Amino acid sequence: MKKVFKWVCIAIVALIFIGTFVFLYQKSQPKIDEYEICTVSLKDIEKSTIVTGKIEPRDEVNIKPQISGIIAELYKEAGQTVKKDEVIAKIKVIPDMGSLSSAENRVRLAEIKLKQAQTDFDRIERLYKEKVISAEDYEKASNALKESKAEMATAKDALNIVREGVSLSNAQMSTTLIRSTVDGLILNVPVKVGNSVILSNSFNDGTTIATVADMTKLIFRGNIDETEVGRIVEGMPVTITVGAIQDLKINGQLEYISPKAVESNGANQFEIKASFKVPEKSTLRSGYGANASIVLDKVKKAVSIPEAALEFSGDSIFAYILTDSVPVQKFTRRQVKTGLSDGINIEIKSGLKVGEKVRGILKVEEE
Repeated sequence: MKKVFKWVCIAIVALIFIGTFVFLYQKSQPKIDEYEICTVSLKDIEKSTIVTGKIEPRDEVNIKPQISGIIAELYKEAGQTVKKDEVIAKIKVIPDMGSLSSAENRVRLAEIKLKQAQTDFDRIERLYKEKVISAEDYEKASNALKESKAEMATAKDALNIVREGVSLSNAQMSTTLIRSTVDGLILNVPVKVGNSVILSNSFNDGTTIATVADMTKLIFRGNIDETEVGRIVEGMPVTITVGAIQDLKINGQLEYISPKAVESNGANQFEIKASFKVPEKSTLRSGYGANASIVLDKVKKAVSIPEAALEFSGDSIFAYILTDSVPVQKFTRRQVKTGLSDGINIEIKSGLKVGEKVRGILKVEEE
């Protein structure tokens, strides 16, 4: 039994020794690199830049009040369509005490003048009927009465405007009714019933009651870096993709490039705008994030290979052409001249022919 155990131990030790020897031998052998092989082919190569931005209405209008006061009623809310001159809200006027007092005094003075004019007219009319005074005096008294009545109506109208913001003679054109100035979709109503609002003047912009825009006329607005702005011109085609809508690509046209840069995160950026037609059956919302792809240069049917297959050494560029693959890969180094690159494939202007095999990236062996 002991002899059997002894021989088993010897066999195990021998196997370990042989296994270790084989492992070390294999590790000591030189590793043969194997590369992926790329074929020189004809491809269309485009160099483009991506501009980030957002979708906006071409015309966006802020509706502001013509008087100060408090929101009494809101007739519309965000998301609803509105027509020009349609009422959006109603304002309750908070009268200025000085203006109110002045208007009330004006009414009282008009009442006094009207009573005196009526008394004078009644007396003149009686004397005229008795043929004591001339027709000229009668006409003067009659005109004075009419003027007093007109002044009384004007004074009452002014008082009602101060109190209510509404003219008695033209209530339909009341400034207390806030109307839309354009046709469109209401994007935002930033006020609520009970909020105080002020009119726009030289000291402030006034309170925005609603924002209205025509959502059938949209544009892309974004910023491009100063290193690329010199390569674009107005009228160039752009392809717009919207992050919120998958698989939607919209063809547009570059229509504006800002002449002045704006610094952003330490870099100079130029604003650009692109026009496009809103696709049917697609709902685009104001403020959607979007990207605009602008083709800066393009070469059709260019002799090309993957850019990763090239070796850059100083001012020279080389490719390795496959000469043999059995038993191991063999390559010959050749200088080439390159052209346009799209970041993946690169144009070969000279040095390679279509169909030639070149060395690609090194294959990584899985352990």
